[in-house]
Amino acid sequence: MHRIALLYKKLRNLILYILIGCFAASIDFVVFTMLSKYVGMYYLAANCISVLVGIATSFALNRTYNFKVKDKTVKRFSIFLAVGLLGMLLSNLILWVGIDKMGGDELIVKLASIFLVALFQFLLNKYVTFRVKFNQA
Repeated sequence: MHRIALLYKKLRNLILYILIGCFAASIDFVVFTMLSKYVGMYYLAANCISVLVGIATSFALNRTYNFKVKDKTVKRFSIFLAVGLLGMLLSNLILWVGIDKMGGDELIVKLASIFLVALFQFLLNKYVTFRVKFNQA
């Protein structure tokens, strides 16, 4: 049992990031689905809106419950948003290639993009956005 506790302590941020990420990704996916399938919005526009909703949700939850870092909120959110926007660009690229170039289903390609972008964003957010010693610059 002691090993499990040690392993959890080492992996705590990743585990919580995944749980929060799943919740935020679910919101992203629901918003994307509503906008693209029910409103009829172009899938890349729907993706941009849904990703922004997911970014805001993820930041609030990670800041409060995962990394528990509450200083310099505007600066941290700006970096988190920049990481999220990079992820959105990567997601849009995956969607464009998967849908327009490969003829994939919008919802399946969207799900794949969420998983691929999540690891990229975790690493940037853990080591840049939410690091404990945050530079003044």
